[in-house]
Amino acid sequence: MIFTQTTLKGSYVIDLEPKGDDRGWFSRTFCENEFKKIGHTAHWVQLNHSFTKEKGTIRGMHFQTPPYGEIKLVRCISGAVFDVIIDLRKDSPTFLNYFGIEISSVNKKMIYIPKGFAHGFQTLTNDCELIYHHSEFYTPNSEGGIKYNDPKIAIKWPIQMQSISERDNLHPLINTNFKGL
Repeated sequence: MIFTQTTLKGSYVIDLEPKGDDRGWFSRTFCENEFKKIGHTAHWVQLNHSFTKEKGTIRGMHFQTPPYGEIKLVRCISGAVFDVIIDLRKDSPTFLNYFGIEISSVNKKMIYIPKGFAHGFQTLTNDCELIYHHSEFYTPNSEGGIKYNDPKIAIKWPIQMQSISERDNLHPLINTNFKGL
């Protein structure tokens, strides 16, 4: 695995290094020793799998508030998505900045998201599947969200939005009272 820090400190794009032959290929997607090198010592307590059928769908921007803030590791195993993270850490020099990257079943990239970030994505193809590792259990009373088209963040989604859940569409815009996580 090759770890490349993004423009948001503590978050990484991870390139898998498949080893192949005429049968196909094999690649590690997690190695505790390699992840320790970037400071990851948490254990994964929940593994989720999502399926999104329509190209242009946006899911997000989701986060969990302290003390249930979570680290995530996200991989696309079918199709392609534009994956986005927003730095919500109140003392971060990149507070309210975002980073976006295409992750797909073809490019085999993953994204490592530290605590204090919102996460979401837009599907670039039909029939997208993502696998998420979480360092904290889902805690409904701690969940939060930011509107996908918040002008303060100004995410440049690559294609026209086709679908969003009512729940995600009702996430609030960031206001001046928001001081971060």
